[in-house]
Amino acid sequence: MNVLIADDDATNRLLLKRIVARLGHACTVSSDGDSAWEMLQSQHFDVLLTDWMMPGVEGTELCRRLRSDPAGAYTYIVIITSLSDHEQVLAVMDAGADDYLAKPVEPFQVETRLVAAARVTHLHRQIREYRERLELANLELIAESRTDVLTGLGNRRLMERDLSVALARDRRQHGSFSVVLFDVDRFKAYNDHYGHAAGDEALRRTAQAIAGACRREDIPYRYGGEEFLVTLPGGDLGAAVSAAERMRSAVQSEAIPHAYGNHSVVTVSAGVASWGADYASLIELLEAADQALYASKSAGRNRVTAAEGALPPSPLLARTSSDP
Repeated sequence: MNVLIADDDATNRLLLKRIVARLGHACTVSSDGDSAWEMLQSQHFDVLLTDWMMPGVEGTELCRRLRSDPAGAYTYIVIITSLSDHEQVLAVMDAGADDYLAKPVEPFQVETRLVAAARVTHLHRQIREYRERLELANLELIAESRTDVLTGLGNRRLMERDLSVALARDRRQHGSFSVVLFDVDRFKAYNDHYGHAAGDEALRRTAQAIAGACRREDIPYRYGGEEFLVTLPGGDLGAAVSAAERMRSAVQSEAIPHAYGNHSVVTVSAGVASWGADYASLIELLEAADQALYASKSAGRNRVTAAEGALPPSPLLARTSSDP
């Protein structure tokens, strides 16, 4: 173990150091409470053997300071005192000490305290490691419960939570946010022609393309089946439409072959809606985005439509209106 001895008596320090070293432990010494506290802050000690009364920070105060951080690594504290008053000894224990030694110190008594210290500190390390593993496992479970397994995007549960948070923030700060609802065009025909394994891969690549075209603050989710939803904080409906167009174009640029798709590649249609006075709830906002998505499908697919009306075709795309 790593042991710190804090005592202003040079003879007592030397005696304690010899006993600790003989038992095979690393040993550091301090002649006053202030330097002992500096050492305790800069490195971890498994055991503190400290005099009760000494210059600077006294032993009881060292106990209180060490115990003030219950999340830190545990230090076994033994107070060394020449006082024999039972109430004072109990006061030391209440301050955080694990045990005490009465002066003059006997080697056998020191050895028994160090044996107990080894057991207690080992137990605390095990508990700490177990707690850390448990916290990590809980974080992984939380992440898994909020992540779509196929695409790696946020799932429906996370989307609903985040939308509620966004709505509360909008109402509190009078901000704004928009949603974009995407649907893969002619996905049933893709699955029927290429098979479900290829369909899963197409969904993964589509999700990656949408996520890759998002800003840092935009969050993509798998809405369900072949549908995806992206939340866009800030900006107005026009900005949201521009962002949706960028994502739609990114999917088309993936050039995933689709024998029955627009331009013979996988494409997506999108509907955009921005939160505002027109909607009384998140459900109405999502319904508006869904209706705009349906308008995109009806107008020929592979396009973006705003909830307030259809957008004019982009001159950058050779869209067809004959593809129902």
